[in-house]
Amino acid sequence: MDRGANGGTSPGAAAGRVSGGATDGVGATDGVGATDVLVVGAGPTGLFTACELLRRGVGVRLIDRAAAPSTTPKALALWPRALDLLDDLGVGPALRAAAVPIAGFSYFSGGAPLARFTIPPELRPVHLPQYETERLLTERLHELGGKIERGVRLLAFDDLDHSGRVDATDGVTAVVEHGDAGVRRVRASFVVGADGAGSAVRGALGAGFQGSTYPLSFALVDARVEGDLPPDQLLYYQAASGTLMIAPLPDGVFRILAVMPQDAGTVTAPMMQSLLDERGPGGVTLTETVWRTVYRVHARTATDYQRGRVFLAGDSAHVHSPAGGQGMNNGLQDGANLAWKLAAVLGGAAPASLLDDYTAERSEATDRIVADTDRQTRAWMAHTRTRVAVRDAAFRAADRTGLVPGQVFPVMAGRRVRYTPRRPTQEPSGRTRCSLLRRVPGRLRTGMVFPRELAVRHGMTGGPDAPAGWTVAVLTRHPYGDFPDLVTRTLRPWPAVRRVLLHPSEAVPLTGCATTGFYLVRPDGHIAAHGHAEDLERLRTELGRVLLPQG
Repeated sequence: MDRGANGGTSPGAAAGRVSGGATDGVGATDGVGATDVLVVGAGPTGLFTACELLRRGVGVRLIDRAAAPSTTPKALALWPRALDLLDDLGVGPALRAAAVPIAGFSYFSGGAPLARFTIPPELRPVHLPQYETERLLTERLHELGGKIERGVRLLAFDDLDHSGRVDATDGVTAVVEHGDAGVRRVRASFVVGADGAGSAVRGALGAGFQGSTYPLSFALVDARVEGDLPPDQLLYYQAASGTLMIAPLPDGVFRILAVMPQDAGTVTAPMMQSLLDERGPGGVTLTETVWRTVYRVHARTATDYQRGRVFLAGDSAHVHSPAGGQGMNNGLQDGANLAWKLAAVLGGAAPASLLDDYTAERSEATDRIVADTDRQTRAWMAHTRTRVAVRDAAFRAADRTGLVPGQVFPVMAGRRVRYTPRRPTQEPSGRTRCSLLRRVPGRLRTGMVFPRELAVRHGMTGGPDAPAGWTVAVLTRHPYGDFPDLVTRTLRPWPAVRRVLLHPSEAVPLTGCATTGFYLVRPDGHIAAHGHAEDLERLRTELGRVLLPQG
């Protein structure tokens, strides 16, 4: 059954699209396998995107060139915004049970304490090896009826349209190498490239990957240790010879990351022990190495996140410094942004133009992360006496003023991700006290995620078996007055859009707006539009832009 405006679809619901479900050309027309969405890459972003599509009734093929799942820890941190998305998918409880929570950051300079920042409980991340996150997402994928086709490599696109318009064609044909089965073709309505920094999808699109590489190499070791290290703190030791970071993982493992000496070639346990003794807390001995690697840090973004019916997500679209642990979180939010839009377009609930905002929204969010992580990374790289003095003074000032818990951690937690409105109809008309207050840092604004506490309380986040749809949250001091009824009448052409009533006592402390009005909330939780009692025509305009009339 077509779920309409809730973002779901069933195979064949959209007129003119290809059917889903065929694999490897078996049972498909002209030997071409067919599906709604081909997802390339089974890392966290690809797995999450596939799961989100499947639970909205979309046919998915998920391919990965690797013959087996990854066993390397790679990314660790999952911040609250990403955890919200994983909760809605249904993997949150198992993930938290396997992870370790992080309660704070401690900084040292030249061996002396410099600053300590406690993360408010509602903003705390958890640490979990990436392969565990992938395992949990894979289990959820299987529960939803999906699978990973391994040993399958994307070679090219047969008929890629370079006009950039989604409606220029009805699909795209991917040429894939399917192990011993040879070269096959897959016809898909859409393709999502989530195949990492060396993305074959990005290469097939001919999209650039612009940016830079930091002039330093980093040594990384995950190891068990002897010594007294806190199990819930990130420790940063900044020394004249370079920075060293210690991060806790589950099962008594710690990640030790250090700027490598210039004359070092490969990372070894003795070398890392030497760096730990020189820069770290002292009294800590590596006893068992779990994983080690050397890497360079890049800050690069794709010149295009989309060409026609092909999209890039995760590391295929952007890579940046690991400072702050934002990479995997950013990729999951790419998938959250894209999946409901694809499902709505495929299901006939939304026009193809809904997809036009993907690049603008996700590149805006990524550019902010790149800028933030660049500042943190350059702090790691400070080595002159003047730069070290300036850096240390900034950390001491932040510690004294409380700036980090109040302003920095909400950003890192993903609570202030915002897609800047691009149309006047997304904002209230006129000048009100509400609109003036929204200029205050941290206040809720159009484009941000609707307060999670309110959204969960009113069932706006959906659940594992019922993905969230569009919601109009109505704020009024008179629930039996005219305004809620006027909103209901406005929604008649779009019967799948839910209406919920918010009481000022619960909503105003979180939204900051006491004026009678509405919030139009998207399936991914972002506020698409906000208006007051006189702005219902604006609400109608915005709904007409993103949804096709169903009533």
